[in-house]
Amino acid sequence: MPEKIGRQTVKLKESPVIIASAGVVGKKEGDGPLKNEFDLIFEDGRMGEDSWEKAESALQRAAIEKAIEKSGKAKEDIDMLFAGDLLGQSIGSTFGVRGLGIPFAGLFGACSTMALSLAMAGVFVDSNAAKTAVAATSSHFCSAERQFRLPLEYGGQRPPQAQWTATAAGAAVVEKEGKGVTIEAVTYGKICDMGVTDANNMGAAMAPAAADTIAAYFRETGESLSEFDHIVTGDLGAIGSKLLAELLNSEHRLDISGMHKDCGTMLYNIDEQDVNSGGSGCGCSACVVCTHFMRRLKSGELKKILFVGTGALMSTVSSQQGESIPTVAHAVVLKGV
Repeated sequence: MPEKIGRQTVKLKESPVIIASAGVVGKKEGDGPLKNEFDLIFEDGRMGEDSWEKAESALQRAAIEKAIEKSGKAKEDIDMLFAGDLLGQSIGSTFGVRGLGIPFAGLFGACSTMALSLAMAGVFVDSNAAKTAVAATSSHFCSAERQFRLPLEYGGQRPPQAQWTATAAGAAVVEKEGKGVTIEAVTYGKICDMGVTDANNMGAAMAPAAADTIAAYFRETGESLSEFDHIVTGDLGAIGSKLLAELLNSEHRLDISGMHKDCGTMLYNIDEQDVNSGGSGCGCSACVVCTHFMRRLKSGELKKILFVGTGALMSTVSSQQGESIPTVAHAVVLKGV
């Protein structure tokens, strides 16, 4: 059964196992440095659908179905599906999974949703509330731009600090027993709001939340950075990653230099693919963690990582009303085979 440690951290006593995972992406992501990692690369950004939103639903469903297929399970074997996305009312997820017939818990953690869904799946399985659960999320550049920023046809200039919302999805199947990467602990983040109002500067908005959650994990567990191969953040991008390192050093005396990896800077060739500060979106960390990092944890190349998903909990309404951007980060400890 899970054991609460401190205020935010939960140790999972039975170490639930990620028995399979999958990551699917769009063409731009498939042209990046991780192109050989993904299970599926869609050349058509609409995935054969007649809207960007329907395309995102198809993308997430493809990731879920691929992960279930790789696990050797049937849809009827899944007790709970945890998923969410960036779109209003989480339509990317709800419309994507509505025909699967799996009990569904919709989540909203913005770009932290992959870490949040893994945390929820792990706790449910560890506490025997579910034998088998799926954690998933997605994002799509075009659906996100239409909702949060400007119509694509407008062709507006993006500032240097902006990030590119990944057209990607990831899914993981979590079970009580089996062979695979284990979920050892989770730390649920607190909302941080440093007063950032620039919707193009997600890295600066989210870095304080990532620092707060990372510091909470090490403070509450008493573990040291040396026990981990990497601290993996979701999508801080180049600017947010630099700010995170500075915050951890100055405020918490944690030096992550040399061990920090950010999915937003890994997914694209930043200097060549016109993504400014790097990648973002729920699918950014989902596709990288569910493929690149899972494979290295399974092979023994990596022993243990702290995956910290970061999310900006804004909406179109809050931005139009001049609100600042509240953010959150959730952490999941993943241990290799």
